[in-house]
Amino acid sequence: MPYKILFTDIGGVLLTNGWGHESRQAASKKFDIDYNEMDFLHDFIFNVWEMGKISLNDYLDTVVFNHPRKFSRDEFKIFMMEQTKELPDTLQWLIEWKKKNPMITTISINNEPKELNDYRIKKFRLHNFFDAFISSCEVGMRKPDPGIFKLALGIAQAEPHECLYFDDREMLVEAAKKEGIHAYRHTSSENTKKIIKDLIG
Repeated sequence: MPYKILFTDIGGVLLTNGWGHESRQAASKKFDIDYNEMDFLHDFIFNVWEMGKISLNDYLDTVVFNHPRKFSRDEFKIFMMEQTKELPDTLQWLIEWKKKNPMITTISINNEPKELNDYRIKKFRLHNFFDAFISSCEVGMRKPDPGIFKLALGIAQAEPHECLYFDDREMLVEAAKKEGIHAYRHTSSENTKKIIKDLIG
């Protein structure tokens, strides 16, 4: 079966999650913040930020700077951005693979707030692999909303059976499958590489 499109998530596949619970726990320890309160407020508002409805400053007003703090907003923002790391053995391999397979269009489908999304794309030069980005903050929808997968197919101008998709979360793999996309869970770089080699080359 000929594949035209390779869709993939970013956090958990190519990079660490942008602002996951481990990063928030580290922030709680470093800045002496009550983690339980921060986590509760994060859950309350994060999805709104992730869909581009509010700014990073709005998020921080609710989650962190709802009390007087001994640190600055800029200090906290720098810490947030520095939490992102490249996961080993995947991104660089895909960049080289893309050079050998230029006929395959590569597009991200990711849930991410705008400020983190913009930083991560630039910092890790994700344009070296992706042709386009379908990010929740730009399209106002989050996975597993079927609308974001339908939008991706429309932008790619491809039929579902012509597309592969990788995500580290099983429920999001299943959401893509419901739209007819050939979706696989990313469990390791080696497994994902094998699937791509077997199905595309």
